[in-house]
Amino acid sequence: MNAAPVPSPLASVREVRVGSSNEPKIAAVRGALLAYAPDARVAGVVVTSGVSEQPVGLGEIVRGARNRALRAGESERCDLAVGIEDGLIELPSGESGAGPGHVNIGCAAVSDGKRISLGFSSGFAYPPACSRRAVGARAPVGALFDRLWQERRGQAPPLPSVPGLGNVGRLTLGVLPRAEYARHAVLCALVAFLHPDLYESPETS
Repeated sequence: MNAAPVPSPLASVREVRVGSSNEPKIAAVRGALLAYAPDARVAGVVVTSGVSEQPVGLGEIVRGARNRALRAGESERCDLAVGIEDGLIELPSGESGAGPGHVNIGCAAVSDGKRISLGFSSGFAYPPACSRRAVGARAPVGALFDRLWQERRGQAPPLPSVPGLGNVGRLTLGVLPRAEYARHAVLCALVAFLHPDLYESPETS
């Protein structure tokens, strides 16, 4: 006999703001909340991340996600505010399979105005020609990836990386699109709100 489903602590959530106008990020939040707050209205808000256009290092990635969540929550009244930031982190020397290298990870920050919780996506490696330039010049890796695609494949990509499948979607041949990749990070960030009795220390500073 199956146990009765546990009511979601997020069932009363109605208004959710995402600190971005990027549609895959908004879709990621909408998809993550579907099981817990099916009546939530999710909308994007244009805010600044407070970090470089190409974040490098875990600290900068987390800071960008937190800033987006907090600023989205301040700009419009809402029950939850979410920030999502991707960036590159360096692997220890020798762990990338070919010397030092970088992988992309995404961070999601969720805030209710009292506490903020973080979650992370899985990681994937860009072609080294992209990641090296992105880190060295702090150039947006999406544009670099589009350029590399055109140079190596002799044709422009079907859609630019950001509004389309995303870099991870193109590299996985469409199996893991950008919105799904980010949804995992949002789900992991929601854990503290799904179990508030186990995560007792609100922190938004």
